[in-house]
Amino acid sequence: MSVLVVTGGSRGIGADICRLGASRGFSVCVNYANSAEEAECVVDEILGGGGHAIAVQADVSVPGDVDTLFERVDVDLGPVTGLVNNAGIMGSGGTVDELDAELTRHMFEVNTLGPFLCAKAAVRRMAKRHGGQGGAIVNISSAAAKHGGPGSYVDYAASKAAVDTFTNGLAREQAGEGIRVNCIRPGAILTEISKRWMTDHPEWLGSVVARTPLGRPGEVRDIASAALWLLSDEANYVTGAILDVSGGWVTP
Repeated sequence: MSVLVVTGGSRGIGADICRLGASRGFSVCVNYANSAEEAECVVDEILGGGGHAIAVQADVSVPGDVDTLFERVDVDLGPVTGLVNNAGIMGSGGTVDELDAELTRHMFEVNTLGPFLCAKAAVRRMAKRHGGQGGAIVNISSAAAKHGGPGSYVDYAASKAAVDTFTNGLAREQAGEGIRVNCIRPGAILTEISKRWMTDHPEWLGSVVARTPLGRPGEVRDIASAALWLLSDEANYVTGAILDVSGGWVTP
């Protein structure tokens, strides 16, 4: 059976990827850092629909936590075949001269180091040279990696630009091992993190919509559907791709 690990799977985009993945036949690991109750709600929803899921706490920026996460998946679900590196947080906000170095450092640890650590654990299970059968990894970046987030979140944008480059390199590195690696750059998606951002920056959504050709923010299902396609056999000749799902806000 196909086994999917979704980091940051307790809410927003991650939770919808978990739900949609379960409906497509994946056994799902709902990873979370702090939101145990929300993660269990996602698991209960999947189980109630006849699917198979577990919730596992792990901070993706901590190597030991990541090792424990994948070891738990090995035992409870089986060898991982799909990974979505979705966990992410915002940085300190404001302009670079106002940057809070500790908040920004922690953000890079979660947003950039986290995908490296999770990919390391997944590759050790998926790669042919390690006895695996291959698999697929999807990294969740951001349209900010293209537009840079000037005046408000340049640090966050930079952390996501690193994810884009990581996708490119890892895809080329692991293609011969049967592992496909792709990336999604969401635009303005109505998630918990964006709603919190709008509370502190009420002008943000209007300015984004004005620059979005489709004229609206996206929904979490827009991203989940793209992620599940990239994980599926329908995308078996796609690797190293960066898919902009931003309503036209940014393009390649």
